[in-house]
Amino acid sequence: MHKDLPEVRSPRVRARNLFAAGALAACSLLSSAALAGAYDDALSAATSGDARALSSLLQRGVDPDTVDSNGNTLLILAARDGRTDAVQALLQYRAKINYRNAAGDSALMLAVLRGHEDTARFLIKAGAALNQEGWAPLHYAAFEGREALLDDLVAAGADVNAPAPNQATPLMLAARNGHIGFVRRLLANPRTELNVLNDAGLSADAWALQNRNTDIAELIQAERKRRGLPAPAIRVTIE
Repeated sequence: MHKDLPEVRSPRVRARNLFAAGALAACSLLSSAALAGAYDDALSAATSGDARALSSLLQRGVDPDTVDSNGNTLLILAARDGRTDAVQALLQYRAKINYRNAAGDSALMLAVLRGHEDTARFLIKAGAALNQEGWAPLHYAAFEGREALLDDLVAAGADVNAPAPNQATPLMLAARNGHIGFVRRLLANPRTELNVLNDAGLSADAWALQNRNTDIAELIQAERKRRGLPAPAIRVTIE
């Protein structure tokens, strides 16, 4: 055919091509719908703890590190709600155990924060990070007074003196919030430092007093005396 002449196609050929294009478009729509359905099903299975359904979706190719609109992975959602079986299923498919959402929270951090002891212990044994920049699992345990998890975290290697973004240590957070049992456990650990100051220049006992937790302040002061430590230096910020 001459290159300057348009190609002439029969009505039958044109119809066949239109049918093929329509079929491809329909398949694409069906595929998109299927993916959207699998995405929603995976989020639902993780939050409800349906490990069997979740495993089936993962076998079919759903990404174990799928995230929701808030940046929470399936593992974070399962851990946050204490769904240990779902957590186990996701780790079997190599979900990122230390992934942190937009707020900086990991699966272990949220399990600790909400007091899901079995889930937290499973993640600890699986090798979840204990020490990191910013907030860490032990800070959340101290803030909420999760005594049952304190020993597990410390035994696994959590730093009892790790500074939070506001320079508060676990002892400071527990003292501030009135968790006397948690404070007692920390004071029994010889590695716990007593004279650290937060970003406001307050020590653990000073912060306790500021929040009227006088019994906790007295415990810290008594332990400082027992160790033969001087009172902490006062830091005053002048603006």
